[in-house]
Amino acid sequence: MSIEDKLKELAITLAEAPKPLGSYVPCVQAGNLLFLSGMLPLKEGTLLKTGKLGESVSIEEAQECARQCVINALSVIKSHLGALDKIIWCVKLIGYVASAADFTEQPKVLNAASDLIFEIFGEAGRHARAAVGVSVLPLNSPIEIDFIFEIEP
Repeated sequence: MSIEDKLKELAITLAEAPKPLGSYVPCVQAGNLLFLSGMLPLKEGTLLKTGKLGESVSIEEAQECARQCVINALSVIKSHLGALDKIIWCVKLIGYVASAADFTEQPKVLNAASDLIFEIFGEAGRHARAAVGVSVLPLNSPIEIDFIFEIEP
């Protein structure tokens, strides 16, 4: 089953890739690796949620945001490569979670992104990961995720 077919099965529609918010590009290809810039949970140009975990954002809301970051990443890859079936493997995710000083559940938030990647790519979606708590993120986003994918030569 193609990646596009899997997305249809999961009722996931890719929108146009989000535009960079600064002086950078959405992804850089180095050999067979694609390094994606940090993805925010933007949908139709608006953050799904703003604020910090442990204050104004629940784990469930942040998990929805994490899934949107994955969808945005796939939109960027499709825009760059023209097709998602060129993806061989999701190598690594690094997730940044805007957190109150006593919030320690960052891995639970990132599990939503990891689980969606696995659901889409199967074993090729098993990846290394870091879940990092930070004091603030761009636009007051609760989460930002960057990705590394291996692609066909």
